[in-house]
Amino acid sequence: MANQSKKCYTYLKELLTNTKNFAKEERKIAISKKEANKIGSLRPTPKVLVSCRGLNGEENALAVAYCGNCSFDPPMLMVGIVPSRYSYQMIKESGCFVVNVTAKEYEETFNYLGSVSRRDEDKLEKMNVKRADGTVVNAPILTDCPVNIECTVVDSIITGSHEMFVGKVEYVHADESLINENGDIDYSKINLL
Repeated sequence: MANQSKKCYTYLKELLTNTKNFAKEERKIAISKKEANKIGSLRPTPKVLVSCRGLNGEENALAVAYCGNCSFDPPMLMVGIVPSRYSYQMIKESGCFVVNVTAKEYEETFNYLGSVSRRDEDKLEKMNVKRADGTVVNAPILTDCPVNIECTVVDSIITGSHEMFVGKVEYVHADESLINENGDIDYSKINLL
């Protein structure tokens, strides 16, 4: 009987070892990854233009790579802006901004607004950017963009290269064809840039 128990123990031990080795090999196969670039690692994110108005009435818009939702209740989002950007001081002083979601059809304008500084020229005028006043905030909405989100700055934090402005969503404009019966935006209908 002791001999049978020993055989059974040896068999179970061998089975357990093989199972552990198999699981370890299976994990190695599943983890065939390598380290990627850390900068901008969360993708896809929509390409947006942030528009603003200075206290002197001057308007501007800039391309912003760091933008996302950051609160559900109350609805808030954040935008990251490098302090050396022309619009940075305008947003800091006015306390508001508009996030304009861009579609593929707006690519040329997006690229221009993202590569030319307002310090050098009135790029909104040069590109004939259509604007309207915000409904709640003192900043322009870019009317050719399918979605415009008006925000009031409620906080900010410097995270390194960028200052993250946290904006309370005050009003959301969307092309009528994008809004479903519940009032939600159907982003699948937008050919996002």
